[in-house]
Amino acid sequence: MVYWKRFQILVREMFMGVTIYDVAKLAGVGIGTVSRVLNNSPQVSEATRQKVLAAIEELNYHPSPIAKRLSLRRTFTIGVITPFFTRPAFIGRLRGVEAALTESEYDLVLYNVETTDKRDACFRELPISQRFDGLLLIALPPTDEDVAHFRQAGIPVVLVDAYHPALSHVVIDDVKGGYVATKHLIELGHARIAYISDPLESPFRFTSSLHRYQGYRQALDEAGIPFRAEYHCWAEHGEEQARDMARRLLDLDEPPTAIFAASDTQAIGAMEAIRERGLRIPQDVALVGYDDIEVSRYLGLTTVRQPFFESGVKGVEVLLQAIDHSPDEPLRIELPIELIRRRSTLGDAVPPEHR
Repeated sequence: MVYWKRFQILVREMFMGVTIYDVAKLAGVGIGTVSRVLNNSPQVSEATRQKVLAAIEELNYHPSPIAKRLSLRRTFTIGVITPFFTRPAFIGRLRGVEAALTESEYDLVLYNVETTDKRDACFRELPISQRFDGLLLIALPPTDEDVAHFRQAGIPVVLVDAYHPALSHVVIDDVKGGYVATKHLIELGHARIAYISDPLESPFRFTSSLHRYQGYRQALDEAGIPFRAEYHCWAEHGEEQARDMARRLLDLDEPPTAIFAASDTQAIGAMEAIRERGLRIPQDVALVGYDDIEVSRYLGLTTVRQPFFESGVKGVEVLLQAIDHSPDEPLRIELPIELIRRRSTLGDAVPPEHR
């Protein structure tokens, strides 16, 4: 009888491939038992487990990924929503997300939102689409209404470079970053320090420029340096816009001797404006950026390094943990920042580890 079973299975394998039914038939158990063995359920006796595993090995059975997903009621897909993913900061985080998922069973679906309407549509529609086991939001703080919607849909959501008290989040301290950058310039003897950034209020609810501005003001106040409104310029994010802001600063009757830019991209624009005026960096104008994107090292740009790649990795780790077991309280993961000193503030007196 056993030989006849094996013959039937062999014929089926030739035309249809081995199925879970074949494993169950050869092991003499139900398909539910085979499914529990495949999913490492503790509800199966060791003797039965070994019998099923022996049948799986003999038949060289490979479970269908689709069947596995259905049996576990999971899609094994993670949705990631990010704005402007061609910007260096978002690319760095996405690299971390992709690297973390490479070692998992999960696939990645990326949504790039460049308008607030697209963001709102994603927040509204994706959680109830049942296409994802979890969502990762990068630099997009949700509203209380959004969070209530996520909860109603029953989908885990984790924030990276964004904050809401009801959701787990991976962040850095941008206030501290702005403070550290400005204090570095003050310690070098500068008192006329400008700050260029994105608008402090954003329709996307971005907070980084505002928080870095708060750190800038904090460092000035601590040193007893009066804030000068003409030394703060803001415009839409971009190298060209930053170049124009730096030009306006350099045209002032009393121009700044140092500029702190809220991103390396904006610092590069300021660097171009300084050099086109025939001024020297840092002898005439010192310059600090933020992010430490790859090109910053080659330009000798002093900057505040934030761990883009690591934040993407950590965001995935927290999300996968939430999918398996929702935490009792939202997790807060704060990653460290570091001031990287280079030629744009120190000239040739650059520490060896930062060259």
